Amino acid sequence: MMYLTPTIIAFNLEDYMLPCLNKHLTGIDCPGCGLQRSVNLLLHGEFIAAFQMYPAIYPILVLLAFLVTSSFVKFQRSNQIKMILTLLTVGTVIISYILKMNNLFN
Repeated sequence: MMYLTPTIIAFNLEDYMLPCLNKHLTGIDCPGCGLQRSVNLLLHGEFIAAFQMYPAIYPILVLLAFLVTSSFVKFQRSNQIKMILTLLTVGTVIISYILKMNNLFN
């Protein structure tokens, strides 16, 4: 019996992932470590694992979706929405990085 696999699953991003220069030089994760693996997990349908790998993945996706949409559709208070989404994204990156580093050094 022949099984069809979706194209997204057949395309494996792990072969094309860039190494983290900060981790390579210092041995310490940077705030962006895990983003590529998280995107790969999302493309494979592993939504919870993607969040566990990089908690800021979902705020980043919401921000990117809003930025793309707002380039075609004009929203009232677009600048305020962008600022709130940006602060939410940056806050999530910083908090998750602090928690990851706290667990690393304990």
